[in-house]
Amino acid sequence: MPARGRRAWRAVLPLVLMVALGVAAVGSGVLDTVDASHLVRGEGSLDAFIGAHPLLSRLAFTGLLAVAIATGVPGTIMLVLAGGLLFGTVESTLLGPVALVAGSLALYAASRRAFSAGTRQPPAFAARLRERYLRHPVRHTFALRFVPVVPLGAMTIALAWLRCPLWLFVAATWVGGTVSIAVESAIGAGLGDTLGRGPMTAASLANARLLVPLALFLVIAAAPPLLKAWRERRGG
Repeated sequence: MPARGRRAWRAVLPLVLMVALGVAAVGSGVLDTVDASHLVRGEGSLDAFIGAHPLLSRLAFTGLLAVAIATGVPGTIMLVLAGGLLFGTVESTLLGPVALVAGSLALYAASRRAFSAGTRQPPAFAARLRERYLRHPVRHTFALRFVPVVPLGAMTIALAWLRCPLWLFVAATWVGGTVSIAVESAIGAGLGDTLGRGPMTAASLANARLLVPLALFLVIAAAPPLLKAWRERRGG
């Protein structure tokens, strides 16, 4: 293999390994173990473990979430919901952003390293997209980070490709991630309270602990496109 090819392969290898690990995790079904109903059934034993090992359990949750985010696993929201269910809204909101920034930084660094190995010019439409982003990087970065319906791993890789500055990436990830994790943790806590009462019915789901954070989640998801449409209409 030519020297240039070896350098390019070494640059891409960390990202390939991280994504492959995420694909393997999804394929193995390991994420099924953090299904809300599964966690509620084992909540008693989990609560006992958390009570007996308060520091270890919180470190394990934070580390697992960070690794899941770093590998680009699309179901990390289930881990955040599990955090809200097991640790409550406040603790999950404090632990989650630490894992989010650590995992996202690892994936961001691997992506920037991989993209830096390329020597070909991007297609015209890709160059225009990058140029448009770099005109208003702060606005675009925060808008992207506040869209909870887009997979976090894909968004991190996209921001790395767009050459988002490191300081801006960390700031937007922390602020946007904290807001999203707070809402998702509240949903998890409310879901645990709902499922703990018995079979899930329409009546059991109609409680404020679940409906209020769900409504906030929808507002956060809808805000960026609505704001963009309003700005374009105002500018037009």
